[in-house]
Amino acid sequence: MSDLAWVPRSCTLPTAERPLRVAEWDALFAAGPVSLSRPGPLRLRLVLADGPGVGERVRELAARESGCCSFFTFTTGTDTRRATGRHQDRTAGRLWLDIDVDPAHAAVLDALAARIAAAAAR
Repeated sequence: MSDLAWVPRSCTLPTAERPLRVAEWDALFAAGPVSLSRPGPLRLRLVLADGPGVGERVRELAARESGCCSFFTFTTGTDTRRATGRHQDRTAGRLWLDIDVDPAHAAVLDALAARIAAAAAR
């Protein structure tokens, strides 16, 4: 999926910089997403292992992306719940990133989900 035709016209990032930004996202996705889910038609949830610097990297990249693609809304958080008893919480110590779009950009979210799945499979 190296073709950037899925990038919408509303993106204000200069065309020459788009492959670099996509490469940054690809590197993040390839670094070990734990899971990807689609809790709604306009939302993706990516869960990553939360290691040194991961949270800052995700927040910084999301902030830059929001600056050129205002149709994205990014929300991050860290699940710090502890395992109790014999039940282990599978999301404890992980960073989550929710990516929301408006209805007009659902196809962009579809393309992003496919890109994340492809990067994680490599």
